[in-house]
Formats: sequence, structure tokens, C-alpha cells
Amino acid sequence: MNTSRGAGRVVIFLIIVVAAIGLCVLAWFATRPGPLAFAAGKAVTLDAYAGRPTGVPTDLDATDAVARGRYLTDAADCEACHTAEGGKAFAGGRAFKTAFGTLYSPNITPDAQTGIGAWSDADFLRALHQGVSRDGTRLYPAFPYAAYTYLTDEDVLAIKAYLLTLAPVRSTPPDNTLAFPFNQRWLMSVWSSLFNPNERFRPAADRSPEWNRGAYLVEGLGHCGDCHTPRNALQALDNGHKFAGAIADGWRAYNITMDQASGIGGWSETELAEYLSTGHATGRGTASGPMAEAVALSLSKLTPGDLHALAVYLRSVPPISTPDLPPPNQSPASPEPKQIRAASADTLGMQVFEGVCASCHSWTGVSLLAPVATLTGARAVNDPTAMNVAQVVLRGSQWHAADRVLLMPAFGAAYSDREIAAVANYVTARFGAQPSAITAERIHELR
Repeated sequence: MNTSRGAGRVVIFLIIVVAAIGLCVLAWFATRPGPLAFAAGKAVTLDAYAGRPTGVPTDLDATDAVARGRYLTDAADCEACHTAEGGKAFAGGRAFKTAFGTLYSPNITPDAQTGIGAWSDADFLRALHQGVSRDGTRLYPAFPYAAYTYLTDEDVLAIKAYLLTLAPVRSTPPDNTLAFPFNQRWLMSVWSSLFNPNERFRPAADRSPEWNRGAYLVEGLGHCGDCHTPRNALQALDNGHKFAGAIADGWRAYNITMDQASGIGGWSETELAEYLSTGHATGRGTASGPMAEAVALSLSKLTPGDLHALAVYLRSVPPISTPDLPPPNQSPASPEPKQIRAASADTLGMQVFEGVCASCHSWTGVSLLAPVATLTGARAVNDPTAMNVAQVVLRGSQWHAADRVLLMPAFGAAYSDREIAAVANYVTARFGAQPSAITAERIHELR
């Protein structure tokens, strides 16, 4: 009898210890720095600040409500996530593949049955600020409500007003395929209590209007951290390594801190604004994948003043080094095909490059066809993982100029995993600072 009581007490003690440890772990996660913690300035209410960091730029004050709502919708990059490949804009169904299963974005057209046509203003505000849908279900943080929570009510409702002017599309996305326990939406209430501040943007009193506007664009509307900041074990942004780079949708989103070697510390404001507005900056490379999509659908539509504000804010973020990213090599390669910067016994990559790449990118890496095809200096080419080089070869890329669209075809269907791995390794060895060693098995995973 006494033995049973003793064992019961041990079990109760162990449960208390485990619960206490769990609470301490959750408390530790909950007290991690927020996205603006690095600024360390006094935050004030919008009414107490002389500038106007929220809303649309003053350039658009004279435009109608629909135009202002569209600008904010573009700045929030809503179309990219809520449009399936080959589908109708904003009708949802885009797949987001995660380690826990696949999520599909919802329809946000004005259709009353499958979209947001029957949503009230309060419904829409609750979704963007708290991550709770109209029917009370919790939304997964693939929808960046932890960033949108900083948006003012006026800006959120302006976005809703614009979306309601679109043509309604009757479309229901596929069901999510998350494994247990990640398919339990109620768990998102715990996640939100830890990682969603559910508070509106408060400007820093000691910072300039440009800086505060940039902060609102980057941290709220643009939610740049969702791609460029690594995540912790609970899949929240690890702002202790703010903007140090992460993996997003199978692509590497690079370091955008002011680190000179692995970030954008060596970029001028002009180069940064050029890259954000066009997807290309001379000597810095060309955007591809999700970043190219963000440029085409969002960043390219911002006013010059907002691009300046973005640059001002980004250039204030403290440098954090990404150790595996060397400073990009800026020197053109030799025009001789067999002369590469690292010895390689595998000629397959050179053969593939000669067959389909050299005519556009040239043997030197400085394209004579178009500046956007230049490889010299590009961060992806100087990434020893070769992840983004392989993704571009697999899926192709588009660059949208004012008067034309330049296309790099997708070669995934034309070449084997081994051939794509070989050409990716050849490109990094020939044009980059360090050679890569990506494998055919890794290419198969990326497919």
C-alpha cells in the first residue's frame, strides 16, 4: 500500500516537473524580441507622432478609395499567395508545402459562398489582426497575420474595399493535408498567444518619418521577415537573427542585414531601390522565384518615396553574418570553357552549360544579351548550396521590364537530376566565390 502511494507521488512530482519545464520553455519563447526590438526607441501612438507612416503615400492622397485600396493590397502582396499557378487572381488554391503537410490559400474574391463576399468589416479585421476566420477557426501563420496585425484598421478595411471591387470567383481550394497534431487548428490559439502581439503599429519617436514609413512597409504590409528571418522550433520568427536569411517555399531567401560579406551592407541605396523596383541591380544579380514574384506583383508598384523608405529602414537593421555565404565574386570568368576557378573532373556540367546556357549567359558570366542574364556578382551563384541556381534551372525565371518580359525557360523536364546538379555545380565553380557540391538526390527533393 505504501509502495503504491510512493509511486503515485513520484508520478505526480514528475508531471509537475514536466509541466513546469514546459511552461518555462513557452515563457522563454514568448519573451523573444519582436521585429522592432533592435530599434530600442520610444514607441508612441500614431496620434502623437508628427509624421504619417501608415496609409498610402501622400502622392496618392488625391486618388479615389479604390486606387488607394489597390495600392495597399499590392504593398501587402496579397495576390501572390492567394493565386494558384494558372488560376484566377485572388481565387486561392496556391499550395504551400511544409514539413508538416500542405496548406492551400483561401479564396479572397467577393464570392459570397467561397470567398469573402459575406464577410463583415469586423470579420476581416479579426482575420488580419488576430488570425481568426469568419467562422471562428484559427488560421495558420503561413498567412502572415502576425505581421498584418500592425496594420491600422483603416488600411485593413481599404484592402477589403478594394478586394470587394474584384469579379467574384466561385472556387474552393483543396483541403489541407497536415499531419496530426498540426491539423488541430485550436493549437494556433496557443501559438497566437505567444507570437502574435495583436497590436497596431506604433512609430518610434526618435526616428525619421522615412524610417517609420519603411518600418510599416517592411514589418507590416510587406512582411519581409516571413521569408528572410529564420524560424524557431515553434515556427515563429527568430528576431534574434532578424533578416539573416531562411528557406522559403523551397528557395533560399538571402541575408538582407547590413553585413558586408553575406548581406546587403555593400549595396548603395540606389542599388537597393533598383533591385526592389525592377528585380535587378547591376553587379548584384537578378531576382528569381518568390522574390521575383514579390517584385512583379508588389514591390515594383510602390512609389519612389516608399522605395526610399524601404531602403532607409533596411539599412538600419544591424548586421548579422551568415557564415556559409562568402562575399560574391565580382570578376568575370575566363572566356575559355575549361578554365574554372575550382578543379572538377566532371565535364557533364560544362557540356550542359555549353548546350543551353552559354548563348545567353556567356562563358564569362557577363551577358551580352541582357543585363538581367549576367551571372557575375549574383548572390545565388555565390551560394555554396547552389539551391537557387538549381531552382532557376528547374523552374525557369521571368523578369518584367517596363516594356517587355524576359524569360529563362524551365529545364526541369528536359534534363535529369544528375545533369541539373552538374550544371549547377559548374556555374558556382566557374562564376562564384566557392564551388558547390549539390547532388542529384537533392535535385530530386527540390523537384
